[in-house]
Amino acid sequence: MERALDTHYVYFVPGLFGFGQLAEYDYFHHIRLALEREFRSRDITLICTDAPTPPTSSLRYRAEVVAKTIARSVGSSGPIHLVGHSTGGLDARLLLSPNAQLRVPAESLAWRGRVRTITTLNTPHFGTPLASYFSTVSGARLLYALSLLTIISLKLGEPSLSIFARVLTGAGGLDAILGGDLRLFSRLTGGILRFVGRERRSEILEYLSKVQTDQGAILQISPEAMDIFNAAVLDAPHVRYGSVVARAPRPRTLAPARRIRSPSTAVSAALYTTLYQFAGQPHERYGYPSLDASGQNHLKALYGELVTDDDSDGIVPTLSMPWGKLIAAVEADHLDTLGHFWDSERPRVHTDWLTSGSNMTRYRFRDMVRKVAAFQLDER
Repeated sequence: MERALDTHYVYFVPGLFGFGQLAEYDYFHHIRLALEREFRSRDITLICTDAPTPPTSSLRYRAEVVAKTIARSVGSSGPIHLVGHSTGGLDARLLLSPNAQLRVPAESLAWRGRVRTITTLNTPHFGTPLASYFSTVSGARLLYALSLLTIISLKLGEPSLSIFARVLTGAGGLDAILGGDLRLFSRLTGGILRFVGRERRSEILEYLSKVQTDQGAILQISPEAMDIFNAAVLDAPHVRYGSVVARAPRPRTLAPARRIRSPSTAVSAALYTTLYQFAGQPHERYGYPSLDASGQNHLKALYGELVTDDDSDGIVPTLSMPWGKLIAAVEADHLDTLGHFWDSERPRVHTDWLTSGSNMTRYRFRDMVRKVAAFQLDER
């Protein structure tokens, strides 16, 4: 265990269509506060920093951006921890791999020996079938719409789902977006950005432009590509690896009268259903590794049944997420583990992303973060 007098550094690495801060919204706000609370309760100083990356660029480019961020911001001493959400976990693994060929100066990697842990949340270590779909024309359009929904729903909160539903209907509906021409995207984007302050529109448009023009990571997180990634990327021997896995309810379990709070969240639930269906189609040849007995029992004890190939968080298959020590397993969708979930008692504090019907609460969220902190501090 590290000495309590040491200052610890945590770097948060976002996944696809994730960010650090955008349009004044702090993507890692909830998990940062919860983790700081855990370290403070142990009288340990913690400095948290975002390591934002281009939303859909290649894993190597993203890892290089993270390396530069850490190099220019980390203190001269003290242990370092990386927390990667979704694809951010792959960026962290590549960055720490002893055989990684990164296009950055050696001094930008001098800190790597101080890294103690990598924690991955909802990370597709063995790929996600959604990547193959996102590489198609209709999938690329859905990815764009999903990126826009993520930004707007997190920035504006619950009312933004009504905005999204209204503008989506005006653009011809989800089917039209997936099969229509590019002019529909201009209508969708323009219609929604009217509800964002003028000074923030250019920032969001720049972000969306990156999603459209550089999608290198999309192909790289397919099950086929991750087979190569895992054969080539080595774990750093001095680093402890741990993972948080999540499983969201199957769409058929959503009881409309009880779960769907408004017509706008019905649109959100429809998006979730579409994503879940594609995420639950495992590759015939490149499947997920079998968990050991301990891992299987851990997941079964939480979920009450065996986890299968078609279980997911709506984006990433659950069985694709374990890597290293299994820190926690939660019922959550893809962004719930960052604190972006529906909280009826604090609707302005916790903003939902997609209507999945998961039972994540702030108490379960804090328990998950508590386990992450214990892993980082090697508490046995």
